[in-house]
Amino acid sequence: MKFESTGFDGLYLIRPEPYADERGWFFRTYCEREFASIGFTGHFVQMNLSHNKKKGTLRGMHAQIKPHQEAKLIRCIKGRIWDVVVDLRVGSPTFLQYFAVELSEYDFLSLWVPEGFAHGFLTLEDATELIYHHTHFYTPGEEFCVRYDDPAVGIKWPDVVETVSEKDRSYAFIQQDFKGI
Repeated sequence: MKFESTGFDGLYLIRPEPYADERGWFFRTYCEREFASIGFTGHFVQMNLSHNKKKGTLRGMHAQIKPHQEAKLIRCIKGRIWDVVVDLRVGSPTFLQYFAVELSEYDFLSLWVPEGFAHGFLTLEDATELIYHHTHFYTPGEEFCVRYDDPAVGIKWPDVVETVSEKDRSYAFIQQDFKGI
């Protein structure tokens, strides 16, 4: 696998190196030795699967706060998504900036998201599925969430946002005095 820099410290786009023959294809989605080359020596404690019925479904933008911050390995295994992360790290040169990339079942790309980022996505096809690997257990009440339409971040979504949960619509906008998580 190849780790491609995104311009955000610790955030990588991961391009697998599939082996293909007459049977189909095979590639690694995770290798402890290779992830150590980008500084990850932790382990995953939770893996989640997200199924989204309709194109235009938005989930996010979620992060956990200290001491529950988590790194995530994200991959779209069915359909296509516009995957977005927002840097919420105190003192980061990319603070409140976002990185976005299309992930799909067709390109096999994954995104490595270090601690301190909010994450969300917009489905670009019906029946889209993602798998997430987390380094910390989900801890209710220990979240910081960014509204998908927060002007302080200015995310440019590539398609119409049609379905958003009430919870994700209810987050307050980031205030001027916000210092990060």
